Parts: sequence; C-alpha cells; structure tokens
Amino acid sequence: MNPAGDPRTREIATRLHDVRNRIAAACVAAARDPSQITMVAVTKSFPVQDARRLVELRIRDLGENRDQEASGKAAELAADTPPTDVRWHFVGRLQRNKCRSVASYASVVHAVDRAELVEPLAAGARRAGRAVEVLIQVTLDGDPARGGALPGDVPALADALAAAEPLRLRGVMAVAPLDADPDAAFARLAETAAALRADHPDAAAISAGMSGDLEAAIRNGATHVRIGTALLGGRASMVR
Repeated sequence: MNPAGDPRTREIATRLHDVRNRIAAACVAAARDPSQITMVAVTKSFPVQDARRLVELRIRDLGENRDQEASGKAAELAADTPPTDVRWHFVGRLQRNKCRSVASYASVVHAVDRAELVEPLAAGARRAGRAVEVLIQVTLDGDPARGGALPGDVPALADALAAAEPLRLRGVMAVAPLDADPDAAFARLAETAAALRADHPDAAAISAGMSGDLEAAIRNGATHVRIGTALLGGRASMVR
C-alpha cells in the first residue's frame, strides 16, 4: 500500500495528525509530556487493510473489542511477509470462554473485571508461552451491563492478578458513563488508580478516554487513550 497513492491512507493520516494535535494540546494544558500518552488505535468493525494503513503510519498499538474479529486480524498481520509488528490491546468486555484465545495474541488486556477471569487468562498465557499485561476495568456508574469492578473490589482482584503468572498487573481502565461529566468520572478513576499504586507500584497505567473525551482523560492522568472514530470515521461499512 502506497500512502501517496491511496486516498484512504491519506484520510487516516490527516485524522491521525488531528488526533495527535489534540493530545499535544491536552498535554500542554495539563502540564504533561505527550510522550507519557499511548494512543491505542481501535480498529473494531474496520477491515484489516485499515490496520495495515495505521502500521504504515507508524502506529503499533492497535485495539479490538471482539475476540473473533481481533484474532482474525492478528493472524492476518502475523502472516504478512515480514510479519507486521503490532502490539494488540483487547479493550472489550472479556468472556471467560475467550480467555485462552485472547491471551494468544493480546499484549494488553484492558478489561479484567472479575476474579473468574484470572486463572483462565493466566492459563491461556502460559499455554501460549507469553506474558500478558492486564488492566482492571473499574465501573464509574455501577451499571453491570457495561462491565467493570466496583472500586471496593479492586484490591482483591489486583492481588489475584499480581499473583497469577505470567500475567502482569499494569493498572486500571474505565469508560466514562453516558451523559455524565467525564472530568468527574475520570477523577474518580484517578483516585482508584492511586490507591492501587499504593499496593502495586508497577500498576501505573490508566486507560481512559476515547475520541470524544480524550482531553478530560489526559487532564485526570490517563496514560492510554483508546481512539477509534476520530481516526477511522464512523461508517466502516463504507470503507474499501
């Protein structure tokens, strides 16, 4: 794929430029260094060709939220010659029966929210012969349909993850509640993150913020922002 001759690559490059400018401006406003922020490009519902375009544009952190789609894309990029160097992030709600598969390709799992996932995920990582970084998804509104551990349940879950080889506890993740002030929500997440770091100093990652609220997330300490629509648009069915 030649960026100079591919309109879709040029479109994504323009969007990427705009997102990076937003991140840089948010970091200036928050007196933070942009190098502290990892942008995860979420490619869910978009074709694997868009993942390749992102890689051509020097993006290596790609996110997916459904195992069937993610595993297929991971296999396709791994089959490239040479294999495409990608760090896959699984950002969707994790099902117990998908743990083995997810552990086989995901470098980071953002949404561990209950104890029943710990051993299956660790077993999948052991079977694949690889370490997997994990984040605890924290609910900011208590809605069980959206997933996430209650803040009071985070310490026990963190201890279980920290003890489960070859998993690596790295921090927390959350999605801002619908129709709520994202600053207030992410401030609550920052409090939970600080409490976690007191017991697990290496768990310093905060995955928060998406296309519409990345500035609020960065103001409140996010280290990872998960960007889909702002990079790839909102109508995957129209993409070729």
